[in-house]
Amino acid sequence: MESDKHGARKPVMPRDVSHHVSPFDRFATKASEFAARAPFFLLCILLVLIWAPSIIWLPMDTWQLIINTTTTIITFLLVALLQNTESRNDAAVQHKLNALANGLADLMEHTAKADPDSHDLDDCREELRRAVGLETDESA
Repeated sequence: MESDKHGARKPVMPRDVSHHVSPFDRFATKASEFAARAPFFLLCILLVLIWAPSIIWLPMDTWQLIINTTTTIITFLLVALLQNTESRNDAAVQHKLNALANGLADLMEHTAKADPDSHDLDDCREELRRAVGLETDESA
């Protein structure tokens, strides 16, 4: 993140953000979209309904091992994919918030120049500028 003439960090503007999405990110997005829809939920219900009667034919230990292993693997993979998608969405929202805060601070600075008695506005503007990029300080 670069700094402006006052030493405040300037956010990355939307035009500066790379629009390149890796193949894994595209896959994670598609998987997240699929998992968020009713067909995936119905597939999960169908899987349970198919396994439920298998208690009759399979010994209890075998049945528990099959269902536990399958659900653990599916859960593990989905958590990784969904975390990727969530992290990218959080970063995008944060970039938007930083751009809005920076734009508002610029507007406040412009307004303060027009009204020399606006010392409160200067304080608020500086506080807003300090908030830009705060997520990097708090998430270390």
